[in-house]
This record gives sequence, C-alpha cells and structure tokens, in this order.
Amino acid sequence: MAAANLLALLDDIATLMDDIAVMSKVAAKKTAGVLGDDLALNANQVQGVKADRELPVVWAVAKGSLLNKVILVPAALLISAFVPSLITVLLVLGGLYLCFEGAEKLLHKYLPHDDESAEREARINALADEKVDMVAFEKEKIKGAIRTDFILSAEIIVIALGSVTDATFTTQVGVLVALSIAITLGVYGLVAGIVKMDDVGLYLLRKSLTGTMNSLQRFLGRALLIAAPILMKTLAVVGTIAMFLVGGGILTHNIGFLHHAAVWFSELAPSIFTVMAIIADGLAGLIAGAILAVTFTLVSRLRKN
Repeated sequence: MAAANLLALLDDIATLMDDIAVMSKVAAKKTAGVLGDDLALNANQVQGVKADRELPVVWAVAKGSLLNKVILVPAALLISAFVPSLITVLLVLGGLYLCFEGAEKLLHKYLPHDDESAEREARINALADEKVDMVAFEKEKIKGAIRTDFILSAEIIVIALGSVTDATFTTQVGVLVALSIAITLGVYGLVAGIVKMDDVGLYLLRKSLTGTMNSLQRFLGRALLIAAPILMKTLAVVGTIAMFLVGGGILTHNIGFLHHAAVWFSELAPSIFTVMAIIADGLAGLIAGAILAVTFTLVSRLRKN
C-alpha cells in the first residue's frame, strides 16, 4: 500500500511538472514582446559604466529584479484568487503601457522632449573625472534600472498569469515561479554577454598581435566589435515591434469592439488569416500607442507651461 501511494504521488508530481512545463512555454511566448524590450532596455541601462564595473552592475540589477518578482508573484496570485476580474483590467492596462512605450520610442524624434545631449555629456565627464564618486553614480543607475525592471516584470507576470487563469492554483504558482527565475537568469545572462562583447573583441584583437592563431583572433575580434552595436540596434527595433504586437494583441483579445474589428480585418484575406491577424494586432497597438504618446506629451507640456 505504501509503495502504491508513493507511486501515485510521484505520478501526480510528474503530471504537475509536465503541466507547468507546457504552460510555461505558452506563457513565455506571450511575454516575448516584453522580454525583447526588457533585454534591450537593460543592456542600454549599463552603458556609461566603466568596463570593469559592468558585470557587478548587471549582477546588482539582476538581484533587484529577483526581489521585484518575489513581491509581484504573490501579489498577482492574490489578485487572481480574490479579484480575478481585475486580471483582465491589469492586462489591458499593461497592453496600453506597452503600446505607449513603443510609440514613444518610435515618435521620440518628432515629439517635443528635453535635450539629451547635456545628460550624455555629463555622464562622459563623470567617467573621466576621478573626483566623481563612481559608486554613487552606479547606485543611481542601478536604482533606475530596478525601477524600470519592476514595471516590465509586472507586465510579464500579469501576461503570464493571464495565460494560465484556467489552471489549478498549484500550477499557476509553478508557472510563475519557474518563468520568473528562467526569465531573470536568461535576460541578465544575455545582458552580461552583450555588454562584454566589445571587451572580448578588443581583447582578441590585442591578443592577435602576439598570440598564436593571429588571423582567427583578429577576425573574431573585429566581428565582435562590429556586431555589438548592430546587435543593440537590432534588439531595440525588434523589441519595439514586438511591443506593438503583444500590446495590440492584448487589446484586441480583451476589448470587444477591437476584437470584432481585428476579426473583420483578418477575414479580408482568408488565405493569409494568421498574417492578417498579426498585422491587425500591430495596427491596433500602433494606433493606441500613438494616441497615448501624443496625449501624454501634450498634458506634460501644458503642466510645465
């Protein structure tokens, strides 16, 4: 009897782990837009830090990100358990925020904004001035990065929870915990690799002057130095597009009239229904984001005046 009970328990655990793995994959796909932006944004946050301090700063932000998720996961589960209807509201707000942020990036050049050249010059001067307290400088950057991560982590948790609302409470906990750990390790591991690409490239170029396999080291070093800025720009573009698609998709799936409009648009070309549906999500996200970005800019200007 004891052996049978143990086997039954192990079978239940195996089934639960399988459900968590499957649903985690679904949730990860739905959070892809936020992850792309999270990766690009955090890689940009580390810029302006001395090369030998980049990894410690990334590690500090990663620890802050884990703490954010320790706060957000229980909060999301409590909302889901006691006020489940609020999840849809949070999803829509999250979708609007993604659309707004994407539109703000896209329209940044055309919307009135403060001059960023002074801030950039001050950062460069701070790095060159030995009198500047770089520890305090880093702490401010870390705090800013963790605040940004809190917003993005909240979006990831809510979107992930929205994809497993029909699952059992235990499965929801497993999916959110597994996804939070995997995303934090994955994003900040990649950020660490990206920010050190140029340093590795420079090291290989210097090594090629005296070491063996000079041609290969020189080729790899140049390739990494060239690829680093291109990768950063690509991540920014892909992340922005994904934000419109994910944010727009949240809106078209949760707001009635937008859902009907998206279905009508997709049925204009039934042979490529899936492609048209993706385009519909992107257009919904772009339009909603543009309206929010312009409105926010006008309100900000009126307040300043």
